[in-house]
Amino acid sequence: MTQSIDSSKEQTDIRFGRDELIIQNRYETAILFNDFLIALWFILGSVFFIVPGLASAGAWVFLIASIQFLIRPTMGLLGNL
Repeated sequence: MTQSIDSSKEQTDIRFGRDELIIQNRYETAILFNDFLIALWFILGSVFFIVPGLASAGAWVFLIASIQFLIRPTMGLLGNL
């Protein structure tokens, strides 16, 4: 399998043989990935609150997810500079 990556400021092309993935805006992709991680953190935190003895760990996971919410507007600002 041949892999090549062609990057420019506005677009990233990733080719895997005959298949090609084109990412138009890297900042939008990073924001979506960040949102996905936040959702996973909140799901994990919720599960920790259900399991006896893991409520403290669940609170820390919620705190991490909440802090990660700050990353979204920061990436949005960087994308508009």
